[in-house]
Amino acid sequence: MPRIETPWGPWEPMPLAEVVALFRDLAAPWWVSGGYAIELAVGRSFREHGDVDISVLRRDQLAVRELLAGWDVHAADPPGTLRPWPVGEVLPAHVHDIWVREHPGGPWRFQVMLDEAEGETWVYRRDARIRRPLSTLTIREDGVMRIAPEVQLLFKAKNPRPKDERDFAEVLPTLDAVRRCWLDEALALEYGGHRWREHLRPSQPLID
Repeated sequence: MPRIETPWGPWEPMPLAEVVALFRDLAAPWWVSGGYAIELAVGRSFREHGDVDISVLRRDQLAVRELLAGWDVHAADPPGTLRPWPVGEVLPAHVHDIWVREHPGGPWRFQVMLDEAEGETWVYRRDARIRRPLSTLTIREDGVMRIAPEVQLLFKAKNPRPKDERDFAEVLPTLDAVRRCWLDEALALEYGGHRWREHLRPSQPLID
């Protein structure tokens, strides 16, 4: 994996399998998200990853912090900055991104993202009108829970970078009509028009 420099120190992501092994001890729902979730949906590796993302529900954050009690954990609070997240602190509602490393001064190893929910319903943090049952949010495959690809694409649809465009192109052929329809409707609700929407109809192949 590439080493990426940031104002808060370098990233040297842990192998995904090691992060998954760590989170198997968490007594709360969690799932692989970000680019790795798309790659798992595609079923093969097709690009490098600068980080590893694990998502959890905001309501389970204290259990996550306890799991990571021996790690150096920082919250993006406010977004665009980092500050230590002590064990036992409930993070403010505007915080959704957490960076984790073994010790101060070491490279960052993975991120934890906080997702919103009301009861058994997942709520998209950028637009609360977009919701779905928690039972449909994730997919278990080969013993690993990952976010549904259409939901990850919704996160990637805001100002997509080249890697996001690549992820969309690679995973699109794997999406059935139900997943395409959900993403199309979610994009319409959040953005109105979006370039990806025309490619979500089976008759419209993706053109690079």
